[in-house]
Amino acid sequence: MERESNLNSSGFARRSLLIGVVGLAICAGGGALWPGPMLRSYLVAYNLILGMSLGCLPMIMLYHLVGGQWGFAIRRILEAATRTLPLLAILFVPLLFGLPQLYPWARPDALSDPVIAHKAVYLNGPAFIGRAAACFIIWIILAMLLSRWARRQDESNEPRVAGWLATLSGPGIVLFGLTITFAAIDWIMSLSPNWFSTIFPVIYAVGQILSGLAFATAVATWLAPRPPLDRVLTGLCMRDLGNLLLAFTMLWAYMAFSQFLLIWCGNLPEEIRWYQPRFEGGWQILALALVGLQFILPFVLLLSRDIKQNPRSLFRVAVLILAMRLVDLFWEVVPNFAPEGLPGHAIEILGTAVALAGIGGVWLASFVWHLQKMPLLPVHAPQADSEVYHE
Repeated sequence: MERESNLNSSGFARRSLLIGVVGLAICAGGGALWPGPMLRSYLVAYNLILGMSLGCLPMIMLYHLVGGQWGFAIRRILEAATRTLPLLAILFVPLLFGLPQLYPWARPDALSDPVIAHKAVYLNGPAFIGRAAACFIIWIILAMLLSRWARRQDESNEPRVAGWLATLSGPGIVLFGLTITFAAIDWIMSLSPNWFSTIFPVIYAVGQILSGLAFATAVATWLAPRPPLDRVLTGLCMRDLGNLLLAFTMLWAYMAFSQFLLIWCGNLPEEIRWYQPRFEGGWQILALALVGLQFILPFVLLLSRDIKQNPRSLFRVAVLILAMRLVDLFWEVVPNFAPEGLPGHAIEILGTAVALAGIGGVWLASFVWHLQKMPLLPVHAPQADSEVYHE
């Protein structure tokens, strides 16, 4: 087996970094002219890229708990993605300067609303910043320990390191669940502070995991023809990755439909206020697109064994899921500010594309740099001696 990666993507990383810097500069200029729309666009793009990084964290921990060739094949990709979390913590800072433009509870007259006044102990600037800092600290520590011990496992082949990784992963998944619940409530739900849903944080968490898994699958299938992944990403291994994508796609759809069904059946004014603007003014087109392209089409495609075993086909499905994750986040964020409907938000649409290029370009450069620092396959992982799946 080839222990060292022959991945040579320095040129790609430089181009990504250049695009990212230019995109962020345009975002800064656009923010000076249209602060509100650009901040909304930045929030949408940021949450997609965050999911591509943060969503990989529970997948690493799941692999350390249950094993599996699928995790062995994409473990380095998952680890490299999570090591970009410090960069994402820095890229979160611009949102802190725009809290009043994004969140009604952060505006000077917020306490005139009795509902916001009742939630003021939780929804306030210092508490928001403190919770965000705590979330990032926990995520970064988990990612750092998982990566540091993985490197030690490669270098020393100490059997106890695998035990450390498994021991950390159990509580780590619990911590991930708790922290992403606070992130979902603070960053997305509190855009509409008069609305509440007990299942929305779960929908957000599953969506973030789906983004991370889709990204890791897309990278793995892109690199599948190259050694050493060509020896590991056999048909059965890719079928496992496709089945995981199918499972999380179904879970996201189940959670999202459950929320809609419960709110529709209850028909309470304080609950339906979130869906009303999203089912009129053109936003219903995005809602139908999410049903058709984030659930039905991937569901049907991922039922096919041939598609899951074909790297190009699986790559396209993963990219489709990522694209629809962006649409889903746009549909969740922007209608909170959109009484005039979708056609009146060209600035947000264009701004989201620019913000995605800016944040995504810098993030991809960082991801590639981290991916190149270690072999594409773990050297002393439990599956290293039986790396090829047999049909």
